[in-house]
Amino acid sequence: MRAWFMDSTEGVGTLRFGEVAGPQPGSGQVLLRVRVAALNPADAFLAQGLYPAHPPLPHILGRDGVGDVVAVGPGPSPVGVGETVGILRCDVGVGVWGTLAEKVVVPMDSVTRVPRGWSLEEMAGAPLVFLTAWQALTQWSDPPAPPPAGGVLLVTGASGGVGVASVQLGKSMGLTVVALSRSEEKRAKLKTLGADVVCDPLERNLVNAVKAAISPKRVDLVVDSVGGALLTPVIALLGYGGRISVVGRSGGTVPEFNTASLFFRRIRMGGVSVGDYSAQAAQEAWQEIVDRLDAIGQRPQVDSIVPFEGVRRGFMRLGEGPMGKVLVRVAG
Repeated sequence: MRAWFMDSTEGVGTLRFGEVAGPQPGSGQVLLRVRVAALNPADAFLAQGLYPAHPPLPHILGRDGVGDVVAVGPGPSPVGVGETVGILRCDVGVGVWGTLAEKVVVPMDSVTRVPRGWSLEEMAGAPLVFLTAWQALTQWSDPPAPPPAGGVLLVTGASGGVGVASVQLGKSMGLTVVALSRSEEKRAKLKTLGADVVCDPLERNLVNAVKAAISPKRVDLVVDSVGGALLTPVIALLGYGGRISVVGRSGGTVPEFNTASLFFRRIRMGGVSVGDYSAQAAQEAWQEIVDRLDAIGQRPQVDSIVPFEGVRRGFMRLGEGPMGKVLVRVAG
């Protein structure tokens, strides 16, 4: 089979397009012929050695994808040969070879049928970002549950993959959604996806602008993928008991963070790690996500699709900050 190989941790620019014998499914696994794969920032981080996982090299990146079942290993399987399925969160593309290949082996309990009415492209790019967004939105209760309807959600980096998913799921929960994006074009698109308030995070009077837009309420929950200097104004917008789910740090380290800003409003911050989902929990969360998107008439967003030979170009587009997912057409 053809695949893109990661031979070092020198970045996605050094990925090598080559051939290798195709894998075979073992017990509890299925073999997929990949039709569409998706690119994620986490793939680029892993390729730079900036991720906790350190798979043996050569490695094949790719965590999301859709493919046709061509073989089933020993054991009861929820799907059969010939079915087209998507991949939920598992070790694919992290510790074992991923979807930037013509074939991939996936645990049986980590595949799911394409939802009714969804395209293969919508399915291919959705699981990682939507499961991440779901955890960010629900991790503050035990057992995890959506925040109470009527609250205010602030999403930084709202035009990114997790950002868009957070906006859409936030609306499905009845939240007032404030979305931050530096692009005027993307802010307009976010409004069509359900954002109630859109702002430029570089606006000089950001805190006052958001407070005026949501008055008399304050922000209850933040899904933050930026960090950096933006964290200080974000904290200033939180009300009593406000929570911040930290998804990323595209803005770099936080300068001169004052821990006293957390004290008197009892603000809580917590990291998000989609790898914590068990296979069963991922399946249950995924069904909830699909049902919620169907209820509000929304679908995952696709930015662009590159051919299989154009994976490096796809990663370049990912680095430009797309609105929606960058996908790879592996097979017709």
